[in-house]
Amino acid sequence: MAVITKEKFIYTPPLGELPVLYEDEYFIAVDKPAGLLSVPGRLPEHHDSAFLRLQHNFQAIKITHRLDMATSGILLFAKHRDAEIAMSKIFQKRAVEKQYIAWVQGKLSTSGEVNAPLITDWPNRPKQKVDLAEGKPAQTYYKPLEYNTIKGITRVQLTPITGRSHQLRIHMMHIGHPICGDQFYHPEPHLCEFKRMALHAHKLSFIHPFIEDQELNIISPVPF
Repeated sequence: MAVITKEKFIYTPPLGELPVLYEDEYFIAVDKPAGLLSVPGRLPEHHDSAFLRLQHNFQAIKITHRLDMATSGILLFAKHRDAEIAMSKIFQKRAVEKQYIAWVQGKLSTSGEVNAPLITDWPNRPKQKVDLAEGKPAQTYYKPLEYNTIKGITRVQLTPITGRSHQLRIHMMHIGHPICGDQFYHPEPHLCEFKRMALHAHKLSFIHPFIEDQELNIISPVPF
């Protein structure tokens, strides 16, 4: 009987400077490419990350949220501890609007909402899974933007209300429309022609905690 072995992951992040999308004395937002970790991994060969690249110029920098390695788009950092605390309070109040753009498998015709609690799938971590009994609440709004009849995929806008790990990826898989190129949750990722996961953090909006009445709308162009 043939023995199936799991292919070893080799971390080869894209090189180059991270494009700055917004910067002031409190925050800096960069455009993270797919394939780069948000923060250093546990192993030395997984240390290259958006955080360490920025820390070279901003020693006191703090990350305010994270993106999966396979997800591209807006990543916001606080330049010092006070900014980190202020941004943490904004996230806790859910006063931040995040918008993602993705391509998903199949035809998604109507807008809707996914309420499916999530929990770590411990035997298969870092994967997560839906668990109606013990999972933590997770909520996502989705809106179809375009259907590609030739490829049988739909371009969608995703708005997470909660911020669970892998939330958008699992929720779209849960309703039968996995994200194209998702090696974790798409049952047949080879069906998509994308060489990466088609999920991008496109917009981040919130009221600036230090500049009165200033609303920040940070935008990252969608690369697919």
